[in-house]
Amino acid sequence: MSAIGYVLGISYPLLALSTGARGIYQLFFREDLPKLAPALSIFSSLLYLVAAVGFFKRSPRAWRVSVTALSIEAIGVLMIGTLSILAPDLLGHTAWSRFGMDYGFFPLLQPLLGLAWLLYRPTRAAFGVIQKNET
Repeated sequence: MSAIGYVLGISYPLLALSTGARGIYQLFFREDLPKLAPALSIFSSLLYLVAAVGFFKRSPRAWRVSVTALSIEAIGVLMIGTLSILAPDLLGHTAWSRFGMDYGFFPLLQPLLGLAWLLYRPTRAAFGVIQKNET
């Protein structure tokens, strides 16, 4: 489980950078896309950044912020992924389109792995959310 924490600690900042760059590029250079697509990519990038900061700062508040960010991310991926399949012309391509297919489905898997890692007892203890000897 600790390996998942390391993978998330590396992948979230990278995904924040790539989706943020994609959103900014789409916003300023792609007139053919609906403006919602780059806005969603930039929003997802900000969520990734918030989650990444929360992974590195070990405090109960950071843990709660990360859990909230990952929960919003998971809901967003599921909603946007479903909507992008049912009405593909409505959104254009975002980081969450087709459940993150453009990113190897990482946007779908990452919040699930992140939540599993954050809810794991040793992780909660490391963040000070529970006492180490609490059952």
